[in-house]
Amino acid sequence: MNIECHETETALDQLYDEICQLIQYVSTHGRARLDRCTGLEKAQTLNKSVVNLSHYLALREIDLRPLQVKLAQAGLSSLGRAEPHVYANLKKVMDMLNLALNKPSQDEADFPYPHFGEGDEILEENAAIILGGARRTQMTRIMVTLPTEAATDEKLVHDLVNEGMDIARINCAHDDVSTWRKMIDNIRNTNAELNVSCRILMDLAGHKIRTGSILSDPQSLFIKIKKNNGDHYPNAIRFEIVSDQQSSSDMTEKSKNAFIFPVPKAVYSNLTGGDRLTLIDAQGKPRAINLLITPENNRIIGLCDKTIHLVTGLQVTWQRRVDTCYADQHTFRFVNLNSVAKKARLFTGDLLFLHKHQPHGFVINEQTDEALKAVAHISCSVPDVIDILKQGDRVWIDDGKISAYVTEKDTDYVVLRITRAGIKGAKIKPDMGLNFPETVLNLPTLTSKDQSDLDFICEHADIVGLSFIETADGISELIAELQRRNATQIPIIAKIETARAVKNLPEILFASLARHPVAVMIARGDLAIELGHVRMAEIQEEILWLCEAAHVPVIWATQVLESITKQGIGSRPEFTDAAMSVRAECVMLNKGPYILDALRSLNAVLKCMQAHQRKKISRLRALHW
Repeated sequence: MNIECHETETALDQLYDEICQLIQYVSTHGRARLDRCTGLEKAQTLNKSVVNLSHYLALREIDLRPLQVKLAQAGLSSLGRAEPHVYANLKKVMDMLNLALNKPSQDEADFPYPHFGEGDEILEENAAIILGGARRTQMTRIMVTLPTEAATDEKLVHDLVNEGMDIARINCAHDDVSTWRKMIDNIRNTNAELNVSCRILMDLAGHKIRTGSILSDPQSLFIKIKKNNGDHYPNAIRFEIVSDQQSSSDMTEKSKNAFIFPVPKAVYSNLTGGDRLTLIDAQGKPRAINLLITPENNRIIGLCDKTIHLVTGLQVTWQRRVDTCYADQHTFRFVNLNSVAKKARLFTGDLLFLHKHQPHGFVINEQTDEALKAVAHISCSVPDVIDILKQGDRVWIDDGKISAYVTEKDTDYVVLRITRAGIKGAKIKPDMGLNFPETVLNLPTLTSKDQSDLDFICEHADIVGLSFIETADGISELIAELQRRNATQIPIIAKIETARAVKNLPEILFASLARHPVAVMIARGDLAIELGHVRMAEIQEEILWLCEAAHVPVIWATQVLESITKQGIGSRPEFTDAAMSVRAECVMLNKGPYILDALRSLNAVLKCMQAHQRKKISRLRALHW
């Protein structure tokens, strides 16, 4: 029996030494972490949330798994729930060891830190300041992205608020000031009617990089005959014959009611009514375009009475009637300048040209006997990205449905090789998202549109969302802009959407803590593209822990109960995901035709789960089998 007690005492002595060393490590390295942060003011370094975050980062530099086992065997408190009060948790373990080993208590620390329970209180207070007070029995708020209909459908807004929407999200990437103002009026009116306080978040659009208009190379223009189309030339395709040296604005003006058919300047100046243009189209069909001069404006119109399939590079012959037959006058190549956005289908191995600006056609100088293969050309909404991309850089399109890498680079475009597009290929069309997970873009935090929208936001919104933040300088810039507009009371939601933002999250938090109210949104859609789905599952947990250590509220976002929202029927995995979201201070639902059904379902899940879970702590509510 004495041997057993001695062994226990020896184990506790060893544990005591380990805890002493750990406390010393956390204090020293936490201080060093703060010293490395540039721009931190003295008031910030004395803030309990700042100190606790620095302690947590130091604590998690060490693999604590062996120590956790020893603590459990000794019946002592685990460090697995230390996030909101790191030093207090360590000190409590040390106090218990002091008591067991009859050692004197340690001196009080010479720095501020949150005591047990205090960190939770700070977090709840911050959540109330930023997200508003919880107005139902559960503490997790619900945010809903408003559809455009919320501007005109006051009943929809009323029902959303009545069913539990705590925060209405307006995405500044869509709609306009007039629409936003109507949405806000409907929310404010509903708040007054129901005597509640539904807050308004307005998200700055940021640099949402998207695809532009799509054309192909050789550019394909497949025109079918429209029966009785209502103009002066029924049952015929109408072309506006233009000189290939006319300005693009003049061509655009002429193409409003007709397709453009460019011809060389020397040919254009000699055309007369009764001439024709002949060709063999892309499907091998002989076609003739008959020319006439319109008397009202002296324009040259071409009419074709059959469906025609044109591609850049086709040989065209200008002919003039001589006596009873047509004589060849000149031969040239057709270049398609019709900027018609359309869909294209890409397969693994295909090429995609990503341009700085909308492409107007690639002329094929020589034709070969090989079949012409269409290569898609598409523009990029942020042209500067083309300059930054390097050979080998990965590119994701349409929320990761299409993957590619840069195989060639030119001054005005890059060539992407498609590496994944599904068995049946994948459609590419305008306004699809582009992600560059391996490329540091270093784009300005706020676009000119963001600056303009910020003036409206500061006047009308309760919260501002900062999209695509990646550095501490980014959030400092927005804080400065709010100060310049005398809007320091408006909290910021930092949207973590890129791998670089994840890496810099501690610095982003340090830059805002004790300076400005801030919350973090885990934008899981873009993050999953950047990190991969396996890594994403891990990172969302780490963000939750880090923000709890900083006493920063978290919004759990993207595809929550997506099937219900979009289709009215939910899947089992989605309900499990929604149940896990109770660990955040707020959950976001995206817009959809069945948003009210999704809102009711989410409310029910959160109400059920809050009795079992708070953050990562199981609350051990009584079970009834």
